[in-house]
Amino acid sequence: MPRRAGGGEFPQTGAMDRVPRELPGVRPPRWLRAVPWGLLLAVLAAQVLTPETVQLGFALAVVAPLASLAYGVLGTSLAAVVVMLALVLPYARAVHATGGDLLAFGLIGGVSVLLAWARARREAQLVTVRTVAEAAQYAVLPPLPPRVGPVRCGALYRAAVRTALVGGDLYDVQPGPYGVRAVVADVKGHGLSAVSTVAALLGTFREAVLDEPELTGVAARLDRRLVVDSSRQEDTELFATAVLVEFPRDAPDDGGPGGPGGDGGPGRRVEARVLSCGHPPPLLVTGNGVREVEVEPGPPLGLGLTGPSAPTPASVPLEPSCVLLAHTDGVTEARDAAGEFYPLTERIRPELDPVALVRAVWRDVSGYTGEIVDDVALLALRVSPAD
Repeated sequence: MPRRAGGGEFPQTGAMDRVPRELPGVRPPRWLRAVPWGLLLAVLAAQVLTPETVQLGFALAVVAPLASLAYGVLGTSLAAVVVMLALVLPYARAVHATGGDLLAFGLIGGVSVLLAWARARREAQLVTVRTVAEAAQYAVLPPLPPRVGPVRCGALYRAAVRTALVGGDLYDVQPGPYGVRAVVADVKGHGLSAVSTVAALLGTFREAVLDEPELTGVAARLDRRLVVDSSRQEDTELFATAVLVEFPRDAPDDGGPGGPGGDGGPGRRVEARVLSCGHPPPLLVTGNGVREVEVEPGPPLGLGLTGPSAPTPASVPLEPSCVLLAHTDGVTEARDAAGEFYPLTERIRPELDPVALVRAVWRDVSGYTGEIVDDVALLALRVSPAD
């Protein structure tokens, strides 16, 4: 499972990166653990440097409560004991502390220990809840392998909701009897409210890949799924934009008809098929530049319009060095400080490794805009013989 990352860093070198915003850890930061001891030393030093008539011991009352925010029961108890010793040691010049003062500091220390226990228990519960939530989200959108059949994959996902791993975007790459098929989609809404729709579409796509001989049939199944789900929810309309990609069964692979031992040779051109359902067209990245794939636009999924009248998938000739990059509008609608949209096609640098390509795009868009408020999904695909 990829570890968390923030600020545009990438947690793993595999095919997929989850890039949520920097997650607030359950454990307190290191600087907070230093605060109570720093305050204790500062008060004692100030007490030594001031006249004897000035008493600063009252400031030590906050040391134990601060320790309860950063330490457990043992650490907080230690802080409370050190404070009590500081009140009675002569060098601290707090000899004017009365029995009532010592009792008050003792009560503060005891309450602080109780707070530290309650906080530690809450953190343990939070860890359990977060672990379950992450497992559920990874079940919806599991990590993408670096290769699916003859297709090398690179993907990146960043949810708009803080701490979430899955939002309103989705992608998947699945092998089937009719070739390797991929989908990138953006459902209505974003964040956790759209996760159920994402799960329904992914399940339908994985079944359709096995059953539907044509790419238009896969789109029709996805469309029907959203129409049925929307009819069950009053005053709710579910729809999604999507782009579907199909690589034929005879794409070059080690052992396939077009592979190194087949008739087509390892370097022959592949005809991929691309179908757009209201989604931005994918980009074709080559060593000579970047261009949008020309596709016939179709209606979004969920409107009941994707069926026999769906547009014909576009055939896209792919050289072995070509990379198809599909994305959601979270990338192209990211804005800079002046309100200008991110010009993906103009700023992308040709990169023929799918993983390196999606990472380069994310680094650039992260530097272009200060805050990305929508879900972001990137999927790069390249047909190549097995390494």
